[in-house]
Amino acid sequence: MEMRKRLTLELRNKKPGEVKELVLDNCRSDDGKIVGLSSDFENLEFLSMINVNLLSISNLPKLNKLRKLELSDNRISGGLEVLAERTPNLTHLNLSGNKIKDINTLEPLKKLPNLHSLDLFNCEVTMLINYRESVFTLLPQLTYLDGFDADEQEAPDSDPEADGDGLEDEYENGEEGEEEEDDDEEDDLDEEVIDEEDDEDDDLEGEEEEDGVDDEEEDEEEDGEDEEDDEADDDLPRGEKRKRNLEDEGEEDPEDEEDDEDD
Repeated sequence: MEMRKRLTLELRNKKPGEVKELVLDNCRSDDGKIVGLSSDFENLEFLSMINVNLLSISNLPKLNKLRKLELSDNRISGGLEVLAERTPNLTHLNLSGNKIKDINTLEPLKKLPNLHSLDLFNCEVTMLINYRESVFTLLPQLTYLDGFDADEQEAPDSDPEADGDGLEDEYENGEEGEEEEDDDEEDDLDEEVIDEEDDEDDDLEGEEEEDGVDDEEEDEEEDGEDEEDDEADDDLPRGEKRKRNLEDEGEEDPEDEEDDEDD
């Protein structure tokens, strides 16, 4: 798609002054130059023109509020002085995959006091001896070069202030926090259910043990009563004992029958 048409499509009936982020990646530029972009985009903070076959950025309009500029995978070889003139507050510049060959080509970037991050990955200049030391010396305002600082510490994945990802990250983290809380609550409920089941099992076991004790006590009491009866019988005279046994068995003593006959 031609760059001018892509620009119109991206506006979506908005006024240029209302746009803060503009992505024109993979469209086609006329003669390798920027087309359709004007200083009417006065509030633009993020501009991306990746792989649009740019040879020059000489047509870049005055964008005082622009902070992040993506120009990777084009054919830019110089003319960076335009950036200091028209994007004075730039903090992030990505020129990876362009035709930058010499350290001196980067000298105009010294006039960007707020330039915090510069990416020259896959540019020929990165093959030079002492490349990193030379760039950090030339541009002392830089913190990160090709994603690493002067001490080889990697830069954060994103800059919330530069690309507006901060709010999205907070929203995603909030959702994750809520999901974790929900999972914790479900785990707590499961633990409570398990504890209640264990308590019920313990109660049942306790009742069975108590029943067992009661049965044993009843058996012991019955055995004790039988023993007491036996002991009481042993204390009786032999005749009385025999008579009592017969009575228990439902029989009569023969002696009693003889007495009845005599009568």
